[in-house]
Amino acid sequence: MNALKALFTEQDQAVWLDFVARGFIAKGELKTLVERDGLRGVTSNPAIFEKAIGASDEYDGALKAVIAEQGDARVIDLYEGLAVEDIRNAADVLRPVYEASDGADGYVSLEVSPYLALDTQETLEEARRLHKWVDRDNLMVKVPATPAGIPAIRQLTAEGISINVTLLFSQSVYEEVARAFIAGLQERADRGEDVSRIASVASFFISRIDSLVDKALDEKIAGGGVDKAALEALKGKVAIANAKLAYRRYEAIYAEPAWKALEAKGAKAQRLLWASTGTKNKAYSDVLYVEELIGPNTVNTMPPATMDAFRDHGEVRATIAHDLPAAEAAMAGLAGAGIDIEEVARKLVDEGVQLFVDAADKLLGAVAGKRTALLGPKLDGQSLHLSEALAKETDRTVEAWRASGAIRRLWKHDASVWTGGDEANWLGWLRIVEDELERVETYERFAEEVKAEGFTDAVVLGMGGSSLGPEVLALTYGHREGFPRLRILDSTSPDEVRALESQIDLARTLFIVASKSGSTLEPNVFRDYFLGRMKEVVGERAGRHFVAVTDPGSAMEKAAQADGFRKVFHGVKQIGGRYSVLSAFGLVPAAAAGIEVREALDTARTMVRSCGPAVPPAQNPGVQFGAALGTAALKEGRDKVTLIASPGVASFGAWAEQLIAESTGKQGKGLIPVDGEPAGVPAVYGRDRFFVYLRLEGHADAGQDEAVRNLEREGHPVARIALETVEHLPQEFFRFEMATAVAGAVLGIDPFDQPDVEASKVETKKLFEAAESSGALPAETPLFEDETIALYADAGNASALPRAAEGLDAALKAHLGRLKDGDYLALLAYVARNEAHHAVLQKARLAARDARRVATCLEFGPRFLHSTGQAYKGGPDSGVFVQITADPAEDLPIPGRKLGFGTVIAAQARGDFAVLAERGRRALRVHIKGGDTEAGLKRIAAAITAAVG
Repeated sequence: MNALKALFTEQDQAVWLDFVARGFIAKGELKTLVERDGLRGVTSNPAIFEKAIGASDEYDGALKAVIAEQGDARVIDLYEGLAVEDIRNAADVLRPVYEASDGADGYVSLEVSPYLALDTQETLEEARRLHKWVDRDNLMVKVPATPAGIPAIRQLTAEGISINVTLLFSQSVYEEVARAFIAGLQERADRGEDVSRIASVASFFISRIDSLVDKALDEKIAGGGVDKAALEALKGKVAIANAKLAYRRYEAIYAEPAWKALEAKGAKAQRLLWASTGTKNKAYSDVLYVEELIGPNTVNTMPPATMDAFRDHGEVRATIAHDLPAAEAAMAGLAGAGIDIEEVARKLVDEGVQLFVDAADKLLGAVAGKRTALLGPKLDGQSLHLSEALAKETDRTVEAWRASGAIRRLWKHDASVWTGGDEANWLGWLRIVEDELERVETYERFAEEVKAEGFTDAVVLGMGGSSLGPEVLALTYGHREGFPRLRILDSTSPDEVRALESQIDLARTLFIVASKSGSTLEPNVFRDYFLGRMKEVVGERAGRHFVAVTDPGSAMEKAAQADGFRKVFHGVKQIGGRYSVLSAFGLVPAAAAGIEVREALDTARTMVRSCGPAVPPAQNPGVQFGAALGTAALKEGRDKVTLIASPGVASFGAWAEQLIAESTGKQGKGLIPVDGEPAGVPAVYGRDRFFVYLRLEGHADAGQDEAVRNLEREGHPVARIALETVEHLPQEFFRFEMATAVAGAVLGIDPFDQPDVEASKVETKKLFEAAESSGALPAETPLFEDETIALYADAGNASALPRAAEGLDAALKAHLGRLKDGDYLALLAYVARNEAHHAVLQKARLAARDARRVATCLEFGPRFLHSTGQAYKGGPDSGVFVQITADPAEDLPIPGRKLGFGTVIAAQARGDFAVLAERGRRALRVHIKGGDTEAGLKRIAAAITAAVG
C-alpha cells in the first residue's frame, strides 16, 4: 500500500500538505494527492504564499483582472483576494474528506497576519474577518501560540471558529494551548451551543528545534570541558524527544474528566500536528521527522518533497509512544549540558514570528511591485539617483524601517515612530482621502451651487496651509469654464490687498475664509475688511458671499454663523494646516473653481495605497523618498532640498516648501527647502544639495532635463518624480506628506508641531495690541538711515556690522560676508508679492548663488511666517537673513479696527525679526522709506549683487 495512505489507514495519522498554489489546484494536482495518497488537509503560511505569488507569474492574470475591473486596489486587498480564492478552491477540493470524516479532517489553514502576533484584540478581529470572508466550514484559521495568541485561541474557539495553533515548540506552552482550547469549548457547552463541529490542531514544530539545539551543542563541544560523545549523541534526538513528551501530555489532558464530559457532547480533541517536518540537516534521513512521530489521532503536515520521499521509502509503524524513557533521557541530557529547552522554545517562537514577518514583507513587496507595473502611468513614477555611499546608507534606513515595522506602526498612529510625544494626535491626514470620498457629494453640490450663482471670482482668504495648497490648485488647474476664477490672498500688504480688490467685482465674488483655529490674525483681518466692503456693495446679503473652512467649534465658525455665511465647512482637528490640502481646506476651493473633486481624490488614493501600511518600505515610495531625504541630511549634510519642477507644476514648490520646512526645521535640525531657483550648472552648487525634480511628462523643459542629468553626473543626489498629467498633482500632495513624516522620524524630531511659528505669532500679537492701544508701533532706532533706506539689526548683529553706519552697501557686504560653505541666504520681503518685485529680488538671489555657491531662498512676508519661517528660526543655524520692509504707498484701514493693514504687516515683520534675533540668527533688516517700493528693492538688489561679487 502507498505509505502515505497507510499512515491514516493503519496508524490513524492524517497527512496534510504544507503547500498551496493556484496552478497546483487548478491543474488537479491537489485532487490527485487526495485520491492517490489519502491527503486529508492543507496548510499555508506567508512563506508559502510568497513563493507561490512572488516567485511566479501565475497570479498576474488575476491581479490584472482586478486592476482592470476596479481601477486600483490596496496591496493587502490584492494579496488577500488571491489567497482567499486559493483557500476556497483548496477547501472545495477537500470538502468530500471533511464530510466523510464528520468534520475531523479535510481542512485548509489560512494564517492571521504575522504582524498581529503580539496583539490579542487585533488577532481576534483578523481571525473573525478571514473566517467570514473565506466562508467555508472546513477552514482553520492559524493563530500563533504567543502570549497574545493564547487568549485569542480560547475566545475564537468559544465563538465556534476552528483554529490551527501555530509556532508551538514548548511542552508547557502546548499544555496552555490545549487547556485554552478546552476552556473555549466549555464556554460554548455552558451556553448550550454545539461543540461537535469544531476542530483544532496544535502545530508542534520539529526540525527547527534540532537546528538550534544542534548548533548550541556544537558550541558547547567547541568550548571544551564536556563529555563530547554524550553531547554528540543528543544531536538529531531532541526535537523528536520533545514531541514525544508533548504527545504524552496530550494523552493525559484528554483523559481528564473535564474533557470526557465535553467528549460525551460530541467534542473532538485538539490533535497534535507535527509541523516543520522537512529535514534541514542533510546528515539526517529525509523522512526522519515522519517515521519517528507516527501515532493515533495526530497529523503530520509535510512539504511536497517530504511527501515524495515518504511515499517512496517511508516505513509505517507506531513510533510516537515508543521508548519514552529514551526521550526523557535526551531531555535530561540537554538540561545537563546547560541548554534550557524552554529558552530554546521562546527563541524559536520569536524567530518564527520574525521569519513569517519577513516572508510577509517579501510577499507584499512582490504584490506591490506587480500592482505598480499594472497601474503603469496611472501612478506617478519615482526614481532615486544616489551615490553608491548614500544609496547604501539609505538602504540601511529603509531596512531598519522594515525590520521595526515602522510603516505599519505609523499607520497605527504609534508616536514612538517619532519622539513619543503627541504625534498620534496629528495623523488624520493618513485617512483623509478615504474619509473625504465618503462625503464627496457635499463638495459636488457646493460646486453646482457656486456655478449656478454665477460668481466670477472665488478668493481664498487664508495663510500658510490654508492658502498654499489652494494656490497650487489655482495655478496648476487653471480657470474652468462656467466657474469662478480662483484667487488667493495671503498677504497683509495694503498694496497687495488693494491690488486684489481692483481685479474683482465684489458683487460677483465668493470669499472662502480659511482658518483652522479661527484665531489666526490674517484670515480674521481679511474677513473683517472684505465683509465690510461687501456690506457696502450688497447690504445685508453680504454673508451669502462668504463661506468658512475651519475646525468644529472654532471662533471662526461662531463668527461665520453670526454673519450669515453661506456655508461652514469643517476641517479635521487631527490634521495640521500644512497637511490639510486633501481635506476641506483644499477641496472647498477646488470645488468652487470647478475642479473635479471626486477625480482628484481618486487620483490621490492611488498614491495613498502605494504608501499604505501593507507596502514594505523598499516598495513604498513615501518611505523611500523620506528615507533618502533624511539620510542625506544626517549622513552627508545635504539638507538643502532643492525643488525643480516643469513649468506646468512649478507652483507646487511653494506648498512643498512649507510642508518640508515647517515639519522638519526644529531643535537645530531640519531640511531647508529651496524653491524658485532655476536649475543651474553644477558649478554653482555646493555639496549640501538634494535635488527633487518634478517632471511633467510630455510637457517637460529640455533645459531642466539637461541640467538635472548634469547634476546626476556630478554625483548630486536627485529624486525624479514623473507626473503623467497635471491632474495627477493630488498624488504628489500625499507622497510628499508621507515622505516628510518619514524624514522627520529619520531626523528624530516631531514633524507635526511648529514651536517657532507660534513664537512669531506671540511677538506679533504683542506688537499689534500695543499699537492698537497707543495708535502706533513702538519707535525704533536705526543703525543707519538716509532718505530712502533705514537699517536695523539686533544687538549681536549690530556689533558684527561695524560699517553699517557707512550705509547700505557696506552693511550688506559685511552681513553677507558671514556666508560660509553649507549656509543659505534668505531674502525675506514684507512687500506686495508681484511679478515686478519678484523679478528684482530674483536677480540678486541668483547672483548670490552663482558667486558664493550657497542655497538661496526668496520669500514674501507674512506668508512665509507660516511656512519656512519655522525652519529659519528653529532649524539648523546656517541661514543668513536679509529682511526687507517698506512703507506702503498708502495704508488701507480695516473696518472695526483702529489700525490698517500697514500696521499689521509692520508688526508681523518686527515680530519675525525679534524671534530671529532671540534665536541668535544672522539677520539684517532693510527698510524702504517713502512708499516707492520698487525703487527701494532695486537699490537693495544692486547692493546684494555687489556684496557677493
